Order: sequence, then C-alpha cells, then structure tokens
Amino acid sequence: GVDARLINAVIAVESAHDARAVSPKGAAGLMQLMPDTARRYGVLDRFDPDQNVMGGALNLRDLMQRFDNRLELVLAAYNAGESAVERHGRKIPPYAETLRYVPRVLGRYRALY
Repeated sequence: GVDARLINAVIAVESAHDARAVSPKGAAGLMQLMPDTARRYGVLDRFDPDQNVMGGALNLRDLMQRFDNRLELVLAAYNAGESAVERHGRKIPPYAETLRYVPRVLGRYRALY
C-alpha cells in the first residue's frame, strides 16, 4: 500500500541503492533500517534487499497512518523517529540532518512522477 516511487526515493537518499550500506548510527541496508525497526517488522537480515525493503515499506505504511498521510511528517519520523516528531508538536524536528533529509526525499519522489 506504499507508493513504489516513495520507496525508491527513500532508498536513493538513504543508501544510494547500496544494499550493504551501513550508517554511523547503525542503520543498515537499502532503506537503512535500525535494529529495533527491523525486529519490529520481522526483518531477520537487514542486508537482504527483499526483507529490508519490505520492513521499510511496512514502517512507512505505519507512519502514513500515524501522521495522517502528511508526507513531510512521515519522512521526518522515518529519519528522526516517531517520538521526535511528536515531541516537536507533530512538526519536523529542528535537526539539521532531518531538515536536509525531508526535502531531498520529497524532491526525488516528485521527480519520479
């Protein structure tokens, strides 16, 4: 139920389509899943592209429901965490990384139309 173009845009920004990518914070794979997120969605191998994309897509689906399909908030929560978006009054948290991330993904997403 998640637009494939959104998934593609997230992958492009998160990992540049590198299934072996690992962030300094420990996120891994195409959609840069953190260990807790991977466990929540039943991902046993974060480097397996099929499992990683499914886990990331399920996470995006849940964030879409939680944040009323408000794509900016969904992407902010994907990057900074759901609690950060909630703590900041359901607005994009003022974190430099997140403030760069949201427009980058949205730009990629819109370019895929």
